[in-house]
Amino acid sequence: MKNIFYSVLILLMVLGCSRGPGKNGNKTVFRYNEAAGITSLDPAYARDQANIWATHQIFNGLVQLGDHLEILPCIAKAWAISSDGKEYCFHLRQDVYFHSTPVFPAGKGRRVVAADVLYSFSRITDPSVASPGSWIFNYVEKTGAKYSFLAPDDSTFIIRLKQPFPPFLGILTTLYCSVIPHEAVEMYGTDFRKNPVGTGPFQFMMWKEGVKLVLIKNPAYFEFENGSRLPFLDAVAITFLADKQSAFLEFVKGKLDFMSGIDPSYKDELLTRDGKLKPGFNSKFRLIAEPYLNTEYLGFLVDPEASTVKKNPVVNRKVRQAINLSFDRAKMIEFLRNNIGTPGLYGMIPKGMPSFDSTTIHYNYDPEKARKLLAEAGYPEGRGMPPVTLSTTSDYLDICKYLQYKAGEIGIEIRIDISPPAALKEMKAQAKLPFFRASWIADYPDAENYLSLFYGRNFSPQGPNYTHFKNPGFDQLYEKAMASVNDSVRFGYYRQMEKLIMEDAPVVVLYYDQVLRFVQNNVEGLGSDPMNLLTLKKVKKVVVN
Repeated sequence: MKNIFYSVLILLMVLGCSRGPGKNGNKTVFRYNEAAGITSLDPAYARDQANIWATHQIFNGLVQLGDHLEILPCIAKAWAISSDGKEYCFHLRQDVYFHSTPVFPAGKGRRVVAADVLYSFSRITDPSVASPGSWIFNYVEKTGAKYSFLAPDDSTFIIRLKQPFPPFLGILTTLYCSVIPHEAVEMYGTDFRKNPVGTGPFQFMMWKEGVKLVLIKNPAYFEFENGSRLPFLDAVAITFLADKQSAFLEFVKGKLDFMSGIDPSYKDELLTRDGKLKPGFNSKFRLIAEPYLNTEYLGFLVDPEASTVKKNPVVNRKVRQAINLSFDRAKMIEFLRNNIGTPGLYGMIPKGMPSFDSTTIHYNYDPEKARKLLAEAGYPEGRGMPPVTLSTTSDYLDICKYLQYKAGEIGIEIRIDISPPAALKEMKAQAKLPFFRASWIADYPDAENYLSLFYGRNFSPQGPNYTHFKNPGFDQLYEKAMASVNDSVRFGYYRQMEKLIMEDAPVVVLYYDQVLRFVQNNVEGLGSDPMNLLTLKKVKKVVVN
């Protein structure tokens, strides 16, 4: 009863802070809405953006990403990688403490030691936990079922890989690699999902599912900026309005501090044709935009042995190439997306990735060449070619209809089938769709994350190769790249791999997305990064009287 009273008291204080000056008027609360809802605050299940954003405020890992995707120290103050690229040795800070909660005696948080990292990583690989992030340790050496995680002393943690994997350090920045205390999992069991205990800048206060989540400042957080302890905010309050139009109105009224992305229903109200904030809003809020590591594309199932594509014209490479050339990506972005994003002319690796190559355009709009390819495929002007069905969700119907119209101009009949997102995802994984809409958001900042979609050993449903693309030359280059610890050499392999992919055309790259953030003018320090992480530890909010 006492704990309930305390939670209600703190909640009233936090809600009062958001109404302006007064007794608690000097307190600052950052408020945003999460329309998709949050299913868990356990980092083992930080799979989608909604969960990631919330857990990112509560937990830390060994390393973290900077604003420009550089890998920075976090709980680990330093690390060393062996010359063969197979052993990673981390040296931990000694001033990192778990949040002060009822889990620990006398309400004092416990210091983090290497055994906590070992416990946290082992938990992700535990089949009984069923974490969707268990794949991140696929390259770690194993003896039987035991992974090669070692904690020789309190401040040293070692990971041994079975073979070199240069992107591995970037993988350790994911939320799956958050460090948690075993005491909290033992106390709460499966309810750890709604009673999280971490080391992050904010700690859990209350969560009424579907209504509100409140996090409060961690007064003992270990990071500083210019001599001041982070975070600067007193609390974070997250609401769960499912209706995006209602959330938009709340933001315009100043009741939310931040809005991510833009819904088609109000994009023309906020943005000009060239993707800028309309001048009438400049006095109220501002727009932050930058490349997003998200490639939107259409995929073809190119496996000739798959029953779903036998006798389907998309097994013919020249048909796939013709579809790639049949529409104008630049006009699509301009008229359907208000120039939000970059036309997908350069391959699967998106703008914003360090190895992005803007010097090679693979498919530009060329209807005459598309008609020629179609004729070479045995379908002059489309004669004799059966219709091709494109499976999508309702969110992308306008883009798919545009492609349908433009492909029709060269003689290709495309039929559109709309499915719920979950059903589309399942059918795509099971290789039941000859032609489908998809997207790939980077899990970590290395182009391997995108190229792995075409590696021959990654066929879905076990891996992410949904197109079932297989090319021995590509696989050899992939394996050479993974054996190279030299970035420039590896990037050279990446470009060769991408050339092979685009020549065979298992995908139609539509565009590279853009991070859009609308922020109230009294909020300072909220930047963005190509991974679209929401980092609030350096945010300041000016209280307006």
